[in-house]
Amino acid sequence: MNIQSQNNNIMKTALITGASSGIGLELAKIHAQKGHNLVLVARSEQKLNDLKKELESQYKITATVISSDLSNPEAAHQLFELTEKDNIQVDYLINNAGFGDFEEFHKSDLNKALEMIGLNIKSLTILTRLYLDGMVKRKSGKIMQLASTASFQPGPLMAVYYATKHYVLAFSEAIAEELNGKGVTVTALCPGPTASGFQNAADLGDSKLVKGKKLPTSAQVAKYGFESMMKGKRVAIHGFQNKLMAFSVRFTPRSWVTALVKKLSEKE
Repeated sequence: MNIQSQNNNIMKTALITGASSGIGLELAKIHAQKGHNLVLVARSEQKLNDLKKELESQYKITATVISSDLSNPEAAHQLFELTEKDNIQVDYLINNAGFGDFEEFHKSDLNKALEMIGLNIKSLTILTRLYLDGMVKRKSGKIMQLASTASFQPGPLMAVYYATKHYVLAFSEAIAEELNGKGVTVTALCPGPTASGFQNAADLGDSKLVKGKKLPTSAQVAKYGFESMMKGKRVAIHGFQNKLMAFSVRFTPRSWVTALVKKLSEKE
């Protein structure tokens, strides 16, 4: 883990994991436009440094670059220690980093599945716990967790990914209620398939979920997520069809839901 930092505690600061691409990158741009300092976290130090240079030049904010692989939960503890050592107060925590895998579970790479759990669940939980303590003491702060429309049902062919996102949603809603009246809010952002690097990383390119479809952009999802977080909305589902799907599964037999998800996810 490497850190390149400059600090300015006058303005509010947003820490964004997975900030080098997709929704995380677009959220970094939005926060910079709003005059927020940034802590940019991802594995690619070069991409983060390029983003840091761009945003600092354009918006006169300060960005701290931390290259880290959060699929190792120890890295989450190290990230917190680095920001504490550098006296960076995190006002907005955005747990955006995550990945998926498209494969029948019995054929899947177990190590990859465990890394997914480490990133999507363990590191997210650790960072939330560590930064939340200071927010509650200050009676101020906002957290955004990247959940998914996958949070609302089991997902054959992406079983572990869907399960991790269900955890993110349930966890976020629970602590949001615990924090009611304490000056801190938690928002679970639930996008559907989005035009980003996620599909290629998860080998989803030929899946019926995305192939041939016009997907919302990362910028559109990030804008919706930012606005929802600032309003303190607990569950933010992007897109009308995604909202309809999320609510309809509540009234559909579970066996039908899993069969439908599998059919919609299969490769053409």
